[in-house]
Amino acid sequence: MASLLSVSCRPLPRRVAPAIGAVLHPFRRSSSQKQPVDLPDFNTDVDVHTHRLKRPERPPPPSPTHRWVGLKGLRERTEGSLIPETLKEMEESEEFKITAENLKKLGQVKLTREERKRRQRALRNLGIPSFREFLLRQLMENPQEGLEDKHQSLKKQAIDVLQLNIGLYCNQACNHCHVESSPKRTEMMSREVADKCLEILEKSPSVHTLDITGGAPELNPQFRYLSAGGSAMGKKVIDRCNLTVLVEPGQEDLADFLTQHRVSVVASLPCYSAKNVNMQRGKGVFDKSIQALLMLNERGYGRPGTGLELDLVYNPLGGFLPPPQCELEDKYRQELWDTFGIEFNRLFTVTNMPIKRFADFLYRRNELQEYMNLLVRNFNPKSVKGLMCRNLLSVNWDGRLYDCDFNQQLELTIPRTRLGHDNSTRLPSRSAKQSTQGPSPIMHPDLRPKGLSVWDITSTDELLGSRVVTDNHCYGCTAGMGSS
Repeated sequence: MASLLSVSCRPLPRRVAPAIGAVLHPFRRSSSQKQPVDLPDFNTDVDVHTHRLKRPERPPPPSPTHRWVGLKGLRERTEGSLIPETLKEMEESEEFKITAENLKKLGQVKLTREERKRRQRALRNLGIPSFREFLLRQLMENPQEGLEDKHQSLKKQAIDVLQLNIGLYCNQACNHCHVESSPKRTEMMSREVADKCLEILEKSPSVHTLDITGGAPELNPQFRYLSAGGSAMGKKVIDRCNLTVLVEPGQEDLADFLTQHRVSVVASLPCYSAKNVNMQRGKGVFDKSIQALLMLNERGYGRPGTGLELDLVYNPLGGFLPPPQCELEDKYRQELWDTFGIEFNRLFTVTNMPIKRFADFLYRRNELQEYMNLLVRNFNPKSVKGLMCRNLLSVNWDGRLYDCDFNQQLELTIPRTRLGHDNSTRLPSRSAKQSTQGPSPIMHPDLRPKGLSVWDITSTDELLGSRVVTDNHCYGCTAGMGSS
């Protein structure tokens, strides 16, 4: 996964350009990324509110409830949980019905395998080799500073970021979600796994950032425990936030908790218009997102001089690359300030990965092959040095280890051979009382043969130099400015 550009955008008037704090994004960047790149399809218009998808069928008349009606009455409109509306939309959506039926018929493993075959078939039709072969060939033709040994581009460097996906439960069910989160998912990280993650964090001096994601990670009981623990160690803690969780019943004190522990917030906001946000993320999401941003601003997030970092993330509505990051950040900053009085630190643009719900979306529209061609056609050699799989370790809710969050969702675990020895005997001990109560609640059943887990390592240093697991979805991380 490629890190996003660290380019400082041109200064704007004070009214629309608050001073920007320290760069939040923890992943490595190359100074060469500051240079303009010439890519054939890196030309998406920054007026993202005008982006539209061609619908395969005639849409129903637009509902007036999907239109932004202003700040007046916003607090009242955003009261109550989003979950009932999300479940209703899932029951009415034909795409969700098809996915649920296929999941019931085939199971998750077979579905993931079939998704991979579709991507591979698309690449084969285009005459494109495997990602590993393609990457090495490109680096040979386009040598990059710091990657004189092109094979090092596919190996782990010192781990800077420990990313924890602590569960798939979410109050939303976004149509681009690469982890397929929803209110129907029940997977949650246990306290035992959380404790082990904090133990590894403490014993890994190279790790400076604890990155917590989900689902909606804040709805997991371990979120506050992990956030407070990472903060107490002096680590930077990131909350990958969908914003609407801040106004969910029972989360009334969440904004204050984040402020108290100075947790950095990276929030998804795919547009500054209600229509596009609600189309991608569900009815009512835009109102709640704006209310949440106002709440964070009230506590100092995104404002100059506070050190409370609030970054936004844009991803495209459909099968195209995002606009240039700096220009779009300027546009977001102006629109959000002029319309709502909202401030933030930085905007990150990410490329949609052709996996899970977005892959299904493309396949049903017969656009998967063209999207894979788009990604390959816009390969950016300057993105390779900043691929986050090189300096990040991803941990699943059950404790398994992956090179990145995308590999995690595709079950591409780090093989046990990467450590050079078998630590399968180093499993958490169980008391006699636990043994009489059935299988251990700590680990996913039969976890041992599924690759490395947190129980196999004491420090992230043990993975230094291990080869990164790649597959055909990895083209998304090197296209344009990359993905996050």
